[in-house]
Amino acid sequence: PRLCVVGSGPAGFYTAQHILKHHGGAQVDIYEKLPVPFGLVRFGVAPDHPEVKNVINSFTQTARSGRCAYYGNVTVGRDLTVAELQQAYHAVVLSYGAEDNRVLGIPGEDLGGVYSARAFVGWYNGLPENQHLKPDLSCDTALVLGHGNVALDVARILLTPLPLLRKTDITDSSLAALACSKVKRVWLVGRRGPLQVAFTIKELREMINLPGSRPVLNPADFTGLENAIKDAPRPRKRLTELMMKTALEKPGEKTAEVQAAAPREWGLKFQRSPQEVLPTPDGRRARGVRMALTRLEGSGDSAKAIPTGEVEELECGLVLSSIGYRSLPLDPAVPFDTQRGIIPNSSGRVEGVPGLYCSGWVKRGPTGVIITTMNDSFDTAQSVLEDLQAGVLDMSTSREGFGAVESILRSRGVRPVSFSDWEKIDAAEVARGKAAGKPREKIVDPQEMLRLIGH
Repeated sequence: PRLCVVGSGPAGFYTAQHILKHHGGAQVDIYEKLPVPFGLVRFGVAPDHPEVKNVINSFTQTARSGRCAYYGNVTVGRDLTVAELQQAYHAVVLSYGAEDNRVLGIPGEDLGGVYSARAFVGWYNGLPENQHLKPDLSCDTALVLGHGNVALDVARILLTPLPLLRKTDITDSSLAALACSKVKRVWLVGRRGPLQVAFTIKELREMINLPGSRPVLNPADFTGLENAIKDAPRPRKRLTELMMKTALEKPGEKTAEVQAAAPREWGLKFQRSPQEVLPTPDGRRARGVRMALTRLEGSGDSAKAIPTGEVEELECGLVLSSIGYRSLPLDPAVPFDTQRGIIPNSSGRVEGVPGLYCSGWVKRGPTGVIITTMNDSFDTAQSVLEDLQAGVLDMSTSREGFGAVESILRSRGVRPVSFSDWEKIDAAEVARGKAAGKPREKIVDPQEMLRLIGH
């Protein structure tokens, strides 16, 4: 069987990995719109979390396997249709992730100084489409809307001392911008309460222990929570206890000195829903956010935030909206649920289109960590293997795979990038990084990548 996967992030690679491991004859081609592979492992994981990027080693083994091929610099939906892939392969798996972000839908969100956390993360991680972001870091207070791990990531990058960032693979230009940053206070704002935060304890602990910054949590936000968490699942309980301990901590003398000397601070604000980004007098930039105070109806994860009628204004010159990523439809031939931002499917089988599958965020929505995506992708791969076994996929006709695709791409002037091409780019990045004392210096311009490999 000849199969192809669209997207070379964790979902794409884990899907390919599982199929190759459990079917001795399958051939899997991976298509990717950028010249470089690995999706959010390269462009989403924070630069100061290098251990999370170790999965790249196993993805590299997959790509080097004799039955797997990587074709970068090919945009499915533009250079190639899904129907053309279906003609060339016995099965097509869409694993292209979430390349957009949810919008706030409030007045003033297009003012200067307001950015999506997705674009901000892409900027410091070298995602080509965000290389020209130039976020304005000339204010002292930043507001991050959202209480997930991405919100903590952007807050941490804004407050991390430069000597620590210099040792990471953060891009050179964002390092230069952060060196001039005036931001010394970051508020993370959520519509619901402490029991509904979406970040995990590891990220919170890292934030609490961040050198040169002190946490500012209001003890009043945590009154009465001891009882509420008695029966909560253990991760939720430990997370809440850590927030409570941090809020109520009376600093000892040593900590008091350290805290007083900390030039920067960050804090969590709860039960506030953004209503409007307020403009400066000239109407061009953000000067603050007006927020509705909310009360919670219901409890636990299903609690809803209801506006109380009271409002509050928070001054800030930088607003980062971290309320979630969003998948986009790829091709008119593929069903898409715009409401939920996913391809309708059951166990990864796309509804109503035999031979078409999906995995990762475009399958289940933009949630979870790499391990969640791994399990989800194995689930989709299993569906493909079952359908091969059961004869659901028509194996009677042989498919040409990349042979058929190559001539289409050539006729359209598209030159794919191979995995060995990527390894040349990789080597160049690592060499540049070494010169600067970093693990790598990412090339952020696709044209430069292509020149490097003689395209």
